Amino acid sequence: MDSRLYFVLGDLFSNVAVGLVAGVLAALVVGEDWNMYLAMILAMVLGMIVGTVLWLPLGALFGAMEVMLPTMFGGMISGMVVGMWVAMSPVSVKAAALVGMACGLLAIVIVWIINSSLRGIRDLHRER
Repeated sequence: MDSRLYFVLGDLFSNVAVGLVAGVLAALVVGEDWNMYLAMILAMVLGMIVGTVLWLPLGALFGAMEVMLPTMFGGMISGMVVGMWVAMSPVSVKAAALVGMACGLLAIVIVWIINSSLRGIRDLHRER
């Protein structure tokens, strides 16, 4: 993952945007009377589709491989969380959007932590 500010902000923006869209779509598709597990699975798949569709334009701007995994992961988590929440109680679109954005942000943080732990500590001045 790139550490330049443009790409870091691009990663954050991409995941928050995908989380927002996946959360809102999950809230619009899933009903209160749905089975919670069915809602989770459907919303998870819906979130992955959103991540896949939005990955193409976002990947062209911020790097294809750097955006693909986090956006699909963020969409999946956002869809799952919002889908299960909607199946349990009524949720406004605004609340679904905020929770989706938070899940997208959480997903990119998880990916950055795992990436950093796998790569280890490196001297950035030697790489340039």
